[in-house]
Amino acid sequence: MQYRDDKASGNKLSALGLGCMRFPRDKAETERMILTAIDGGVNFFDTAYAYTNSEAVLGEILAKHNKREEVYIATKLPYILCKNASDFDKFFNEQLRRLQTDYIDYYFIHGISDFEGWDKLRKMGIDEWIADKRKSGKIKNIGFSHHSTCDDFLKVLNSYDWGFCMIQYNYYDENYQAGKTGLLEAAEKGIPVIIMEPLLGGRLATGLPKQAVEAFKKADPGCTPADWALRWLWNQSEVTVVLSGMSSNRIMISNLRSMDNFKPLSINDFAAYAEVVEIFKKSYKVNCTGCNYCLPCPKGINIPACFSAYNSSYAQSLITGFQQYMTSTAALTSKNPTSARLCNQCGKCEKLCPQYLPIRKDLKKVAQRFESPPLRLLWSLGRRFIFSRGGT
Repeated sequence: MQYRDDKASGNKLSALGLGCMRFPRDKAETERMILTAIDGGVNFFDTAYAYTNSEAVLGEILAKHNKREEVYIATKLPYILCKNASDFDKFFNEQLRRLQTDYIDYYFIHGISDFEGWDKLRKMGIDEWIADKRKSGKIKNIGFSHHSTCDDFLKVLNSYDWGFCMIQYNYYDENYQAGKTGLLEAAEKGIPVIIMEPLLGGRLATGLPKQAVEAFKKADPGCTPADWALRWLWNQSEVTVVLSGMSSNRIMISNLRSMDNFKPLSINDFAAYAEVVEIFKKSYKVNCTGCNYCLPCPKGINIPACFSAYNSSYAQSLITGFQQYMTSTAALTSKNPTSARLCNQCGKCEKLCPQYLPIRKDLKKVAQRFESPPLRLLWSLGRRFIFSRGGT
């Protein structure tokens, strides 16, 4: 494992961190993954109040194996739920309980989307609250995660004496949101930069077009697409921790292997990235990372799954995408499928999307692609066949 310095605290943080948003449903598998991570040298574990059951599961497993003092726990204040100053303690105390700890190593203000949101918190007294928690030792380091424009990121970054920050950053989204500019500015201030979505919700690992996969294989047959995505980040000294939202122990082992085999990138490697980005741009239509913040949809639409199918229909084939769409909408297994055309344009999803996607507009595109008259005929025939034989 490679470690990088948090100059402000003196901590040495593992270059690979475990993002805990996508824990496996099987708690035993989650336990294996966490223990494998710690054995492999991972010491940065990132969770959040909003990640369903994540804090509680992480806290339980660390306590069970007496591993709390071996790792740095990062979690997040759900600031959009805070109506007044008393809510700060309400959420924080609940997080301590879930995590079975009496302090947090790295505490984020979660998902600041604009400077006005941060300014509102300051007017509620967040500065004093942070100072009190740091003085008592309950919060060791304070930072923020960000989902907005680079200008807003820089405003928030320069408005407070932050101990660290988190941005979305990968070789496909190099200039998206805070991007490269934000990374360099934060690094110049000497604060750790934590990277989220290094694999673009898994798309850069398992969702690349075949041509892109072949381009990477040609450059280095021994590296997987996930290896390439992680290597690009680790090659930058300004990057402190790369969070991977792993969902199985197998993926954990693979990412640890990527770290073990890491070597600086060559000119030929950068040429491969450039080729892959051009291929990917032509086939990746919706920038959804599958974070699920947009759910639940009032109409029951699985929005991320619809977008995944839509992207697959361009990156792989229309048949592959259509098959995914049929599954995600329960088109053949339910008498009340939840297709994209059911969207009633309420806009609830767009208010929650950290990528600021035009979800309603994109769902119309999904419906147009997968529910054209010929495909709806196939859909109808398939349903008629299944339900004539006792489908549910």
